[in-house]
Amino acid sequence: MLYKVPLLLAPQSEGGFTVTSPMLPELLTEGDTVEEALANVQDALSAVVELYEDLGRKLPDNMQISSTTESMWLETVVATP
Repeated sequence: MLYKVPLLLAPQSEGGFTVTSPMLPELLTEGDTVEEALANVQDALSAVVELYEDLGRKLPDNMQISSTTESMWLETVVATP
Protein backbone atom coordinates (compact mmCIF):
# COMPACT_ATOMS: atom_id res chain seq x y z
CA MET A 1 0.00 0.00 0.00
CA LEU A 2 1.20 3.52 -0.72
CA TYR A 3 0.69 6.42 1.67
CA LYS A 4 1.25 10.14 1.33
CA VAL A 5 2.76 11.16 4.66
CA PRO A 6 3.78 14.68 5.64
CA LEU A 7 7.11 14.56 7.46
CA LEU A 8 9.05 16.96 9.66
CA LEU A 9 12.82 16.48 9.52
CA ALA A 10 14.49 18.15 12.53
CA PRO A 11 18.25 18.44 13.08
CA GLN A 12 19.38 17.46 16.58
CA SER A 13 21.92 19.46 18.59
CA GLU A 14 23.96 16.32 19.28
CA GLY A 15 23.94 15.44 15.57
CA GLY A 16 21.65 13.48 13.36
CA PHE A 17 18.01 14.05 12.53
CA THR A 18 14.62 13.14 13.95
CA VAL A 19 11.62 12.51 11.69
CA THR A 20 8.03 12.93 12.88
CA SER A 21 4.67 13.38 11.17
CA PRO A 22 2.03 15.95 12.15
CA MET A 23 -0.69 13.57 10.88
CA LEU A 24 0.65 10.51 12.74
CA PRO A 25 2.00 11.48 16.17
CA GLU A 26 3.08 7.87 16.73
CA LEU A 27 5.54 8.03 13.82
CA LEU A 28 9.00 8.74 15.18
CA THR A 29 12.37 7.75 13.78
CA GLU A 30 15.87 9.12 13.44
CA GLY A 31 19.15 8.76 11.62
CA ASP A 32 22.70 10.07 11.63
CA THR A 33 22.20 11.60 8.17
CA VAL A 34 19.22 12.95 6.26
CA GLU A 35 19.37 9.93 3.96
CA GLU A 36 19.44 7.48 6.87
CA ALA A 37 16.61 9.23 8.69
CA LEU A 38 14.40 9.19 5.60
CA ALA A 39 15.27 5.56 4.88
CA ASN A 40 14.04 4.68 8.39
CA VAL A 41 10.62 6.23 7.71
CA GLN A 42 9.37 3.13 5.87
CA ASP A 43 9.94 0.89 8.92
CA ALA A 44 8.44 3.51 11.24
CA LEU A 45 5.36 3.88 9.06
CA SER A 46 4.93 0.11 8.87
CA ALA A 47 4.98 -0.03 12.68
CA VAL A 48 2.37 2.75 12.92
CA VAL A 49 0.09 1.04 10.36
CA GLU A 50 0.34 -2.19 12.37
CA LEU A 51 -0.37 -0.33 15.62
CA TYR A 52 -3.45 1.32 14.13
CA GLU A 53 -4.70 -2.05 12.87
CA ASP A 54 -4.17 -3.63 16.30
CA LEU A 55 -6.09 -0.77 17.95
CA GLY A 56 -8.85 -0.85 15.36
CA ARG A 57 -8.05 2.73 14.35
CA LYS A 58 -8.25 4.02 10.81
CA LEU A 59 -5.49 6.05 9.19
CA PRO A 60 -6.58 9.46 7.89
CA ASP A 61 -8.38 8.95 4.57
CA ASN A 62 -6.30 11.49 2.67
CA MET A 63 -3.07 9.57 3.38
CA GLN A 64 -3.85 6.45 1.39
CA ILE A 65 -3.01 6.49 -2.32
CA SER A 66 -5.54 4.27 -4.04
CA SER A 67 -4.19 4.42 -7.57
CA THR A 68 -0.69 4.37 -9.01
CA THR A 69 -1.97 4.88 -12.54
CA GLU A 70 -2.43 8.63 -12.06
CA SER A 71 0.16 11.33 -11.47
CA MET A 72 0.72 12.36 -7.87
CA TRP A 73 2.47 15.29 -6.22
CA LEU A 74 5.62 14.33 -4.34
CA GLU A 75 8.16 16.40 -2.46
CA THR A 76 11.38 14.87 -1.17
CA VAL A 77 14.87 15.72 0.00
CA VAL A 78 17.68 14.94 -2.44
CA ALA A 79 21.36 15.40 -1.64
CA THR A 80 23.93 16.12 -4.33
CA PRO A 81 27.71 15.94 -4.05
